[in-house]
Amino acid sequence: MRDLLDGVTGGRPWPAGAGTATLTAAQTRIARRYLLKAAVFGPQHAHHEPGRPPSSPGLPGYGRSVPRPRAVTGQVLDASPQVLVIGHGDAELRFALTADVRAWRGAKTDPAAIKAGDHVVVRRHGPGRERADRIWANIGRVTGKIVRREGDALLVDTGATGQQVVVIGARASGQIQVRFPRLQPGYLIDLIGIRHVGYLEGLVPATSQPAYRADHVPAPPLINGHLPGSISGAASWHEPGPEPDGLTGLGYPAVDQPTPGPVAGTPAAGTGCVSLPYLSIGSLLRVRNDCTGQSATLPVTGCAATARLFCDRSVSCGPSPRGRIADLTLASFVELGGELDEGSFNATIEIGG
Repeated sequence: MRDLLDGVTGGRPWPAGAGTATLTAAQTRIARRYLLKAAVFGPQHAHHEPGRPPSSPGLPGYGRSVPRPRAVTGQVLDASPQVLVIGHGDAELRFALTADVRAWRGAKTDPAAIKAGDHVVVRRHGPGRERADRIWANIGRVTGKIVRREGDALLVDTGATGQQVVVIGARASGQIQVRFPRLQPGYLIDLIGIRHVGYLEGLVPATSQPAYRADHVPAPPLINGHLPGSISGAASWHEPGPEPDGLTGLGYPAVDQPTPGPVAGTPAAGTGCVSLPYLSIGSLLRVRNDCTGQSATLPVTGCAATARLFCDRSVSCGPSPRGRIADLTLASFVELGGELDEGSFNATIEIGG
């Protein structure tokens, strides 16, 4: 495992909760491009950046109230059976913990298991008093192609966020290998687990392993005439990586141009098992969680090259059509009612929102 870590990081320690990617000016520009679009066309074309006003003086919509996001991320400063205090940017937020609050910390657990120092994602219960509805502590995810294996450690090429190390512990090995029997280079993997400094402890299989190798993805079916106005499939989520924390948006599997500085080996846009129209960064999609009925208009903030390699289904509320059609930011997935530890939900997207 140490050889894998040193090979990815060059021997440098990783910051807690971070992936392998380094935040570059180009990646930041791509992630925030939809904010520039709002400056020209108005704030209805983009969501505001967490921690900032929705627009600036002289721009349309300045001063309008913006609903508080339901998804909040931060580090736990204090935890008691009744109250959870987290640091969110420069602020301290206090959430009341009632009897119906659900939590996850490697497995479904009581909120009392949350500890000071944990990195958490909290979903607010609703407007009004600060009350938690759902809490995930130290949750992480690695999705991509296995590059190398050393014992219980895997080196995985995730595409947009480079290579990451996953360690499969003894307590999760049996469950994972039932769903992922081929833990060998060239095959795909998608695991959810606890994020540690430098690696993910894989605990939960987010799907079943595709029978094909990453370089033999089935071709999408041919479609006669125009593409339908809406497309259904599975919506997954990814860790922030190089994106600003709390960013709302999604990675789209058919971005028409590669982002600056693409990762070597990233599949060409447009391949995969779902026929999707090409879109540009900044395009708007109406995304609906078919299980909860919640929907939102979100900007395309990146290319979901790895998501299009999976021809699986979401089974959150019955089987979805095959294929991943959106790779939501963590914040957007939670806002739409998704359960991070389940990995996906049945979704429908509409172009142009």
